[in-house]
Amino acid sequence: MEFQHFLSIIPEIKNVLKDSTYNAKKFHLVMTPKERLHFNETTIINSKEAAVLVLCYPKGKDTHFLLTLRAKYKGTHSGQISFPGGKKNISDSTLLHTALRESEEEVNLCIDDVKNRIALSKIYIPPSNFWVSPFLGVSDKEPIFIPNYEVEKLIEVSMSDLLNDANVTETKIATSTKDTLKVPCFIFNEYIIWGATAIILSELKGILKRIEYFGKKP
Repeated sequence: MEFQHFLSIIPEIKNVLKDSTYNAKKFHLVMTPKERLHFNETTIINSKEAAVLVLCYPKGKDTHFLLTLRAKYKGTHSGQISFPGGKKNISDSTLLHTALRESEEEVNLCIDDVKNRIALSKIYIPPSNFWVSPFLGVSDKEPIFIPNYEVEKLIEVSMSDLLNDANVTETKIATSTKDTLKVPCFIFNEYIIWGATAIILSELKGILKRIEYFGKKP
């Protein structure tokens, strides 16, 4: 997807999300492992809040977004692929502030360059007991990323790859709880994207496909 075209449909993305009939769960379910389909959110207690940034930007003429391979550490999401982001601090005024602050810390993103900051639908991550709020952000120019110690590798993915159904499959994953799950996933640049990151991307893909092929209604 060419970047100028992506910019032109930003208003339609906002319209879809504001529509009273919009239901993000149908997009989330596409990438939700079967073992978690019956998870009951009403039983959640003492949950924590986090936020991530789905940063879109031009690379040549095409739209790309950024993922990060997290460095290994003693934690639930060690070595996983995710968006820049993290836990909300007491000093963060909003969850958007969290997403921007964490992106600045992790990949040296200039947050003043991030425009069109749009809230996507929050999701719950059972293994770590976090509610994660994703935000779509757009930079008009290709950023110069400098990863910090939390990031092992930067993964830049074209929006065209996200929209390509051939990049959707299933695989078996060893989870942080040492269970092996068969999970739906995306394959981008030979990386397996599953779990919360894939669920967030599934919503973005669903919105874009609705706009492009099925009109403006979600």
